[in-house]
Amino acid sequence: MRPIYFFSLLFIFFALARVGFAQNQPDRQQIQNQIAEQRRLQAERNQYRQNLSEEFEEEEQPQQVQQNPAPVRRTRPGTSEATPEKTVPLTERAKIKNLDNSRVPTQTVWLREIFKILDLDKDTNAALRFPEQPMGDRVNLFTLLFQLMSENRIDIYRYIADREAVFTEDNKISFEDFLKSIQIYYTVEGSGENTKFIVDESDISSQDITRYLIKENWFFDEATGSFNSKVTAICPIMVRIDYNDGTTRTEAICWIPYESIRPYLSRTLIMTSDYNNALTYSMDDFFMKKMYSGDIIKTVNMKNQTLAQQVGSDPEALKLAQDSIENQLTFFRKQLWVQPDTTTVTADKKKSAGARKGSNQETGKATKTETAQPKSKPEKSSSAPTKSVRRTR
Repeated sequence: MRPIYFFSLLFIFFALARVGFAQNQPDRQQIQNQIAEQRRLQAERNQYRQNLSEEFEEEEQPQQVQQNPAPVRRTRPGTSEATPEKTVPLTERAKIKNLDNSRVPTQTVWLREIFKILDLDKDTNAALRFPEQPMGDRVNLFTLLFQLMSENRIDIYRYIADREAVFTEDNKISFEDFLKSIQIYYTVEGSGENTKFIVDESDISSQDITRYLIKENWFFDEATGSFNSKVTAICPIMVRIDYNDGTTRTEAICWIPYESIRPYLSRTLIMTSDYNNALTYSMDDFFMKKMYSGDIIKTVNMKNQTLAQQVGSDPEALKLAQDSIENQLTFFRKQLWVQPDTTTVTADKKKSAGARKGSNQETGKATKTETAQPKSKPEKSSSAPTKSVRRTR
């Protein structure tokens, strides 16, 4: 093959390869258009997310209801004023889950409503009182409730003595009325819907809340065949000492539906032991698992009387009445389930005991027979001849 032909073929090969590479190489303008399109799509996504977050914030923004057009301004000279730390708002999923958990069974065929007093001075209830002042993210129950009320995340209702808790619009009270009822200093900023009540953390009288009044519902659900109980309402009780005359004043503040505070309680961890300081339970666990200890003061009755009105103020009589109610709940729970016949159970127990006894006796006899056989002694062997002695006459 001549060299001229070889170089001609090599030139043609490189020319074709260059043309193919040029055809496969992307256009620079096309790449720039693709990058611009991706940037535009990303900007649209960011704008869409921003619009969603703004709509969610508008829905979650609390609406202050101002009942008094000219609120009273109170200030304490020489104190710094700061708003409590805001709580995290609930998501839509959390709201739906809480709504499902708080629904009352529709096929309740038996219901007992009981009111109990939780004394925070008891060791079993001290977890709701600690710490008295906020320690970072750790707060007690009343501090958490106060923050939720100040941010208008929950509704509070008026407490009326000797009357049931009624959660209606007529019984709702504003946060300002709540502050006035417990005599907490505050300042007012803004007006109308933008009104804010600023309270210093040191003025939150959580140390005066030494008791809680709770309402329990014990019910039997026919649909699920279960006997359960749940806390439906909670009321903080303030105990203060009047230093003028030395008397102790006890005042129930307000009713709060438990279903409205359940999502926030489930996210607040508490310490329940002096030996284990780890935060192993939430406040919702504390109520759902019945880790508290309370004294019954009333059950719903047609005369609307408390236990003290029914049996008197004698401590022993009150204790007997409380134990009687507890025994009634225990007896009702037991009678729901079919118990086996006593005679049958007794006969089965005797039969099984006799069988075990007979087998033990046979085993004992066999053991005795085996052990009673003596071992045969080996005969003495002698090499001396045996001498026969005959009797002579």
